[in-house]
Amino acid sequence: MTTRPRPLPFPAALGLALLLPVQAVALAGAAHAHGDTLKVMITGQQAGKVTADVTWENDGDPVEEAVAATVNAVSADGSRTAGPWRLVRGTGGSATWTTAETLPPGTWTVTVDAGFPSLGHAQQEVAVPVVDPAPPTASSGASPAPSPSGAPATATASAPPASATPATSPASDSDDAGWWTTAGVAGIALAGAAAGILLRRRRLRRL
Repeated sequence: MTTRPRPLPFPAALGLALLLPVQAVALAGAAHAHGDTLKVMITGQQAGKVTADVTWENDGDPVEEAVAATVNAVSADGSRTAGPWRLVRGTGGSATWTTAETLPPGTWTVTVDAGFPSLGHAQQEVAVPVVDPAPPTASSGASPAPSPSGAPATATASAPPASATPATSPASDSDDAGWWTTAGVAGIALAGAAAGILLRRRRLRRL
């Protein structure tokens, strides 16, 4: 034997019937408190990364939920394309979003299309400048600059000063020695000649 559930009393049933539409309206109002569209504003680029602000269109509040949005870019001449990339939350504020990828230098037409938590669209021209490389630093071991006269930097040793007293000429010493030698030879020759004469005289006397 099956038992049927007892029906609710009339006041309780009436209260439940009135509560359900109120809850549905409250939920719908909470869902659409910020509006049903997103306001996407492309603000430019930072180091080649596209930046954008995403807010609710009705009240301008930042989107607290995760945003599902794609970024596409086309170069000015149409020869290059980039994307689709997704937006990630940036560090500049609660409404700031950016890309993890970077655009090459040049002028780009950037398009952002959001699909969650609501729809949003933006298109903006973004210019990415060319960054010049840093100039090379001067080497600390550079050689010193040459002097204007072309002479080497190191000073040359000066010649020693000439002696104040004149040195004795070796020629004069040799002349003196030669004179004494000649005089000695002449004296010896004269002495030998005198001795020869004396010997001859003695022999003549004996005869």
